[in-house]
Amino acid sequence: MKYLDRHITARIKEALKVSPIVFLNGARQTGKSTLVQTIAKEVSSNNEPATYVSLDRPVLLTSASSAPEAFLTGYQGSPVIIDEVQLAPELFRVLKIVVDEARISGVASANGKYLLTGSANILALPRLADPLVGRMAILTLYPFTAAEATHNIPGGIERLLRLDFKNINNRGLTLLNAIKKGTFPEIVEASIAERRIWFDGYITSILQRDVRQISELEKISLLPQLLSVLATRVGGLMNDSDIAREVGLSSVTGKSYRGILKLMFLTLDVKPWHRNVGKRLVKAAKGYLVDTNLACHLLDYDIDDVASKQPGLFGNLVENFVATELLKQLSNSDVKAELYHFRTSDGKEVDFILERPDGSVLAIEVKRAETVNMDDFKGIKVFQELAGKDFIGGVVLYSGKDVAPFGNNLWAVPFSVLW
Repeated sequence: MKYLDRHITARIKEALKVSPIVFLNGARQTGKSTLVQTIAKEVSSNNEPATYVSLDRPVLLTSASSAPEAFLTGYQGSPVIIDEVQLAPELFRVLKIVVDEARISGVASANGKYLLTGSANILALPRLADPLVGRMAILTLYPFTAAEATHNIPGGIERLLRLDFKNINNRGLTLLNAIKKGTFPEIVEASIAERRIWFDGYITSILQRDVRQISELEKISLLPQLLSVLATRVGGLMNDSDIAREVGLSSVTGKSYRGILKLMFLTLDVKPWHRNVGKRLVKAAKGYLVDTNLACHLLDYDIDDVASKQPGLFGNLVENFVATELLKQLSNSDVKAELYHFRTSDGKEVDFILERPDGSVLAIEVKRAETVNMDDFKGIKVFQELAGKDFIGGVVLYSGKDVAPFGNNLWAVPFSVLW
């Protein structure tokens, strides 16, 4: 497969200009190594390209772990890229010392010195993140967006926040194909059979190898079952007691193990939106898998069969796809916004809320059907009343082709706005 530009590239290059260390994390096989090696050819010092080092190589890992100071000293001069750095946590405190010394010495080129990658969320590992607070920019690379995997034109989330729905073009990409393409780079062009084999190996590798490298779990053999249970609950409220009971774990252990799956970027939570308002709001997070094709694999379904035979399940998977598209695009772009969901105690809900730093909010409802009516905006209108002047608009994403107004700043918009 030819190399496809990643939309996050510009953010990485900007971060290298202003920070001594840039950490690019994300799940295995999202394309981190390929991306940073491409950037290595463009990031140079004294006309020397950046040095690329992978700690997946046993000798290099041993060197970095047993003699971290000597390891880093050995790569002085040009910028250095260290792949899978979480495998050698000993490097982090030494990196702090090296960066601080460079700053004290007034080295003008201290910024952009280290580009690190890792397959675990460093923010959830305080022993690693704390030493580098104020010295490191953290970015996350997710699997392909639908746009990255096809025509490579970014901007879907920006259009949503601007309520700019003129000249939407699906570029020949159906919703089903968008779900299939918005996945891990290695399987974008793979057949159904090839994807099954790939996902089996992928899950085994992460849950049996990678998890052991960062955490000692007494019942690690239950992680695949836990992941499968979470796949059946995509788009649902997370109740750790119920989930743990279904797997055969205590509530505390189940919550801890679910945290491990988030740490490895296999699952994600969308937090509830709430403010100090009179109406009672549900404050449980909603859960999703980082890749909708992975969810299908765990459910032992092909997405085409689900779409034609199980509309309820398909609706949940479409919601999972939208959740991941929004999250990916937020990570890839300079858009400053947080992703939430909204639900009241009496069942009024909106699938997704985008909130900007200034408090302005956009409501997004997901509907798999090809038609929209006023009832589809009920939850959005409840949310609009609570948000007041901060409400900038409400959108129902649906499977049709037409953009249609349903009130002041209320719109029915095709899914293709995302790509």
